[in-house]
Amino acid sequence: MRIDGRKYDELRPVKIIPDYLQYPEGSALITLGKTIVLCTATIEETIPRWMQLQGKMGGWVTAEYSLLPRSTQTRTPRETMGLGGRTQEIRRFIGRSLRASINLTNLGQRTCIVDCDVIQADGGTRVAGITGGFVALAIAVNKLISTGVIPESTINFPIAAVSLGLRKGLPLLDLCYQEDASIDVDINVVINSKGELIELECTSENRPFSQKELIDVINLAYKGVGELFSIQNQVLHKYISDYNRFFEP
Repeated sequence: MRIDGRKYDELRPVKIIPDYLQYPEGSALITLGKTIVLCTATIEETIPRWMQLQGKMGGWVTAEYSLLPRSTQTRTPRETMGLGGRTQEIRRFIGRSLRASINLTNLGQRTCIVDCDVIQADGGTRVAGITGGFVALAIAVNKLISTGVIPESTINFPIAAVSLGLRKGLPLLDLCYQEDASIDVDINVVINSKGELIELECTSENRPFSQKELIDVINLAYKGVGELFSIQNQVLHKYISDYNRFFEP
């Protein structure tokens, strides 16, 4: 039995509230246990300067990530003098993952910015940002699709992400902060609805791990994202009428 009474393969309670804010093109509030992340998607009719200089075609998807000062047990200072290494690493991780869900060529000369602001942190903030961030992004992109501005195929496949760990050889799904702080191996996995891996972060915190342990963890990740896809589906089928097409064999 785990710290919070869950089984080893059990997610914390998950809830996604779409259109949480009025002004962004897309938004979603995701709660993952005690972790709460506000995700907003903004569409700008321009592309980054580096793409312009290189003559790149298509659009771009990028992400921002921040912790509110009292989202943590003790106050986290605002990053007013530049981004810390952890923040930069997480925002790149989220951005890479979300780009895999969009056909950038079909997006046209546009930039989608997904902001992931952590209101309360209790482990798994980056994977919550990806899972909720995709919902916000899909809502925003679908507005362009529904008005005929971009083709329907601009959304490649839904993505979702989970955190996992190994403790004394046992794989654990969806770590809370207490578990994450004392885990032997820390793992984050991003998967699309085709079952393809997008990102796989594995870090040995206290000991090396075996190939078999890695396979066991990845199998557990598929179970977790399958449940997350079902939750995303319940939210997004109201916005994308044929959303189930992403899950057809």
